Amino acid sequence: MKRPTPAPQHDAPPPSQHARALAFRALHARADGFIVPNPWDVGSARLLAQLGFEALATTSAGYAFSRGVPDNFVPRDTLMAHLAEIAAATCLPVTADLENGFGDAPEDVARTLRLAAEAGVVGGSIEDARSGPGDRLYAREFAAERIRAAAETARSLPFPFVLTARAENYRVGQPDLADTIARLQAYQEAGADVLFAPGLIRQQDIATVVRSVDRPVNVMLGDPCLLLGAPELAQLGVRRVSVGASLARAAFGEFLRAASELRNLGSASYARAAVSAADLGRCFSPYTGQPA
Repeated sequence: MKRPTPAPQHDAPPPSQHARALAFRALHARADGFIVPNPWDVGSARLLAQLGFEALATTSAGYAFSRGVPDNFVPRDTLMAHLAEIAAATCLPVTADLENGFGDAPEDVARTLRLAAEAGVVGGSIEDARSGPGDRLYAREFAAERIRAAAETARSLPFPFVLTARAENYRVGQPDLADTIARLQAYQEAGADVLFAPGLIRQQDIATVVRSVDRPVNVMLGDPCLLLGAPELAQLGVRRVSVGASLARAAFGEFLRAASELRNLGSASYARAAVSAADLGRCFSPYTGQPA
């Protein structure tokens, strides 16, 4: 897995959406793969850019948690405003978690993708399951129609939008590898640029998926049962590695541990390990136009 490159200079004009889209698409052509971490707000996006990551991916769950609601409970208009904030927060390409497209019908999916592009992102993922309690998969043929509608919309844009199609079998409790592969193959034929089956944790299963398709495959780290890291995944042929809401969950977990200490013990030992205000100020100062 290639080492991250330095963050861009903030006194230069920001790259256009078209330039970011080309850069994002080029990352998927690298044989050694790349990591795309998932910020949940502007601050986390800018910190990830400062660390030298080359692209960002939004997380619907992480953003929902930051608003105090479960995943899939953020309205589409609110999510689009969030995408616009993240896309404008750094010079990096941003791909969006678009959930299931905010509607069952193919035209709903197409509309969501167009709105996301207008918000400034250069890619997005579409799930093949209904959102909310009792998630269930769409019929494979209908799910492929939804991806086809998204792909047609993506091709109509004035820049090369990267469409990711997700097979949600493992996430909704239907861990059927054969059906997962059949779905990903159908989405490939429907025009998806990247394929993603969240919940895959076995090395053999991941390798089988990679061999079964001819598009870049995304695998998500953050599941404690997945014992492979990004370098091992790259050796299997995985082109893109994301982390979902795990960074947000890690941050909220530390917050809860610290707040519990404060409430139960009346102490603040957590502050000794906290990043300093001065360090955070230096990280964020390039975005104000003031010297670091």
